[in-house]
Amino acid sequence: MLLLAAEGHLPGLDYAIFADTGWEAASVYAHLDRIEREVAEPAGIPILRVSSGNIRDDALDPTKRFASMPLHILNPQGTEGLSRRQCTGQYKIKLIKEQVRSLLGHPYPQRVPAGVFVEQWIGISTDEFHRAKDADVAYMKNRFPLIEEGFSRADCLRLLRSRGFESTPKSSCLGCPFHGNAQWRALRDGSPKEWQDVVAFDRAIRNGNARATAEGTPLLGQAYLHRSRRPLDEAPIDRVTAHEWAGRQTDVFDALADAELEAGDVDGCSPWACRAGQPVSVGRDSFGLAA
Repeated sequence: MLLLAAEGHLPGLDYAIFADTGWEAASVYAHLDRIEREVAEPAGIPILRVSSGNIRDDALDPTKRFASMPLHILNPQGTEGLSRRQCTGQYKIKLIKEQVRSLLGHPYPQRVPAGVFVEQWIGISTDEFHRAKDADVAYMKNRFPLIEEGFSRADCLRLLRSRGFESTPKSSCLGCPFHGNAQWRALRDGSPKEWQDVVAFDRAIRNGNARATAEGTPLLGQAYLHRSRRPLDEAPIDRVTAHEWAGRQTDVFDALADAELEAGDVDGCSPWACRAGQPVSVGRDSFGLAA
């Protein structure tokens, strides 16, 4: 979305927001610095970085009230569970809302007047259209330009490759329990230092977060980062899941399609061509925002 807006294929943005949990891969921070330098700044789009701390450190600090991660739980009786996911709300959504209120000139606890809002762009592609939902507050109006323009994940990857961003990393916490085997393998094989960091974290959270343990209410079962509910360095991450295998087939077809486009008619339509049409109108006292 940032590339399309910077190049004029989508209406201009006033700001972009990056909610930093403090535990992203080094490659993500390097990529953020690059797109800020090469894309956002030349287009006059400030990237605002917001953070409420380091999610890894907070989980292991007995003095911190921690917003729980969705850890995979093995209960004493052998049943399996998943702890509540509060981290997204605490380390991302809440911060974005606070920043939006500040930009609107009505920081909490002030009331945002009726009719004053931002148009917030969210980068959900056609593959995940079911995730596109309205905001839960009146001062944010969600919009999904990638879906509007028919961009699939594969289209986005082709666009990035065409602009020299073929190695764009996925933003997520290093130790996110929602990682699939492919992500765990990539971390282990491509970034040994970060792999050791998440392995150590996995061991440290076996009894839940540090504050609960310190207060005498440890987790009744055991918590793990991997869905197998085994220590991360022993988990079966080399197994290729059905979901990953399906993705590999898609990648093969995408590569063939790219080759056909490059060898075909130069006037043919490419997935990253401008398909935006006329600029949309936005509400009174509104501005564009990508989060």
